[in-house]
Amino acid sequence: MIDWRAIVGTNVRRARQAAGLTQEQLALDAKIDLTYAGGIERGRRNPSVQVLARIADALGVEPSDLLKRD
Repeated sequence: MIDWRAIVGTNVRRARQAAGLTQEQLALDAKIDLTYAGGIERGRRNPSVQVLARIADALGVEPSDLLKRD
């Protein structure tokens, strides 16, 4: 079974680091709670499509980029 939460978390972390943002900056830009952002990156939280879109927008990537498997 594919662990989509882990895939999204890894992709969010990579994109955030590539953009030079802290988790706090990402959370502020995406209008989500800092602990929620951290939970997403650790693969423990399951973001809604709307939250995923806001995160992608804050990172300057497409939402589909956050769902890509290696």
